[in-house]
Amino acid sequence: MDLSKLTIHEAYDLLCRRQTSSRELTRFFLERIEHENARLGAYLTLTPEVALEQATQADALIAQGDGGPLSGVPGAIKDNICAAGVRTTCASRILSNFTPPYDANVIERLKAAGMVMLGKTNMDEFAMGSSTENSAFFPTRNPWDTERVPGGSSGGSAAAVTAGLAVYALGSDTGGSVRLPASFCGLVGLKPTYGRVSRYGLVAFASSFDQIGPLTKDVTDCALLMNIIAGYDRRDSTSLNAPVPDYTADLVPEIKGLRIGIPKEYFVSGMQPAVEKVMRQALATLADLGAEMEETSLPHTEYATAAYYIIAPSEASANLARYDGVKYGFSAPGEDMWDAYTKTRQYGFGPEVKRRIMLGTYALSAGYYEAYYLKAQKVRTLIKSDFDKAFERFDLLVTPTSPTAAFKIGERIDDPLAMYLSDVFTTTANLAGIPALNVPCGFVDGLPVGMQLLGKPLAEGTLLRVGYAFEQSRKGARK
Repeated sequence: MDLSKLTIHEAYDLLCRRQTSSRELTRFFLERIEHENARLGAYLTLTPEVALEQATQADALIAQGDGGPLSGVPGAIKDNICAAGVRTTCASRILSNFTPPYDANVIERLKAAGMVMLGKTNMDEFAMGSSTENSAFFPTRNPWDTERVPGGSSGGSAAAVTAGLAVYALGSDTGGSVRLPASFCGLVGLKPTYGRVSRYGLVAFASSFDQIGPLTKDVTDCALLMNIIAGYDRRDSTSLNAPVPDYTADLVPEIKGLRIGIPKEYFVSGMQPAVEKVMRQALATLADLGAEMEETSLPHTEYATAAYYIIAPSEASANLARYDGVKYGFSAPGEDMWDAYTKTRQYGFGPEVKRRIMLGTYALSAGYYEAYYLKAQKVRTLIKSDFDKAFERFDLLVTPTSPTAAFKIGERIDDPLAMYLSDVFTTTANLAGIPALNVPCGFVDGLPVGMQLLGKPLAEGTLLRVGYAFEQSRKGARK
């Protein structure tokens, strides 16, 4: 058996049947990372001592019959999620030496479930990017074609799972940062409803968008992880105090009669024709499974990217003001306080982060606030209203996750507008706060293509049900 291709449920089954131990499994992945990470750049920090200690504890729990579905299964964590005592850089020089003294809520939950953390994964600096080329340390490469990007900003997490350097990973999604890498790397990736998963311990980029989500090899693993990380947390003022269902109960291959809307605005000129062909075939599969398919319209979609790139940088400009060289990480010497502050931010932040801070500061400045920020917020309301109206008629909506397959490294890095358009199909879910799931649906020239399922708030179960039914219908396609 190739251990690098194990899903969470397959790995746990092996552990329970004593065909391997968590320590053996953990050593296997650590050795793979040692051989492959230089080629792929998936990990920024490895935690072998922590992982082996957690594996030993998991083996003891499983031997006592006290394990859970995640116990002893090695995973990876995006480097903007705090883990006590483990360097957390956000792929930025300004946090290059920052070690948080506390765990994020999701880390607390994973530890209680028996996690084995292999390390922290690479990302675009402060999650600002769509390709994982904006890391201050090195880019991550797509395991399907190392000349291409893995998507971003959770590209390290996606590359690690795809290449068999972790069984699962967590990422964060502010404008598509879980779903785009999942699409480019052939994984399942979920952006939960805003507030469904606590943001406590997630380094803030744009606080009204940020959500932590799973990146997994199949839908079952995604449901298992959601059972663990979802739930109310009083330390996050935006956390939803709503019951968490057992998401695995939704894993039934039956979608007959479900009403699925196909927004016409997501099939646009400029879309890669081969990607559209794969998507049309995926829609035909859903129809064959018994779903009632109908075209619909989300008329304000065309304004989403512009609104997102006003609101998100505005929030970022406020959130990143705290990095002054005094309280956190990198600090540049200067002639006086203001000189030190200026040099710390000049040399600590990369070009994309500085670009977004300047965009956001400009949009929030006197005389421009109403013209840009306030107008963008009004567009956000219209986009949410579009979804509310659509969900009066449909159980969910289906779109492509990206208009293209993975593009080449360097192809868009000097053209911010082209890079921002990579998110053209994903930012709407963040603007509206709704859940969105990427499911692999085919290949174009050997590269994965993803299908995006969009649901009502807290309807993650419906998305997982449809994703599972689709996945079962295509069983055997996973490589």
